[in-house]
Amino acid sequence: MITSSRKFIAAALGGLALSVPLTLAGAGVASAQPDFTAVVNTTCNYDQVMAALNAQRPDLAQQFNASPFAQGALRNFLASGPAERQQTVNQIQASPAAAQYFGPINMIASSCNNY
Repeated sequence: MITSSRKFIAAALGGLALSVPLTLAGAGVASAQPDFTAVVNTTCNYDQVMAALNAQRPDLAQQFNASPFAQGALRNFLASGPAERQQTVNQIQASPAAAQYFGPINMIASSCNNY
């Protein structure tokens, strides 16, 4: 059951990554694996994450808000413990389509406590 839940979350976040246009191409993608410590260990709740997303990346927030599937996946991700989050992050890192979102994901996770 937990494995299915992790796969669901990874699929949702990966699906969101595929559904958002390539508006972040100018941000650049590093060849090394990014550090997702802030994402895995976040203490932010859903409202904080969404406030940070709306403030920092309104273009992505608008698209995210249009996807109940992605919203549910984020809620599940935030409700998971660090071990489950790490497994989800590992699955997402395997998706080349998701790589363009690593910068914004880390930026939101690093600042959401301010909201």
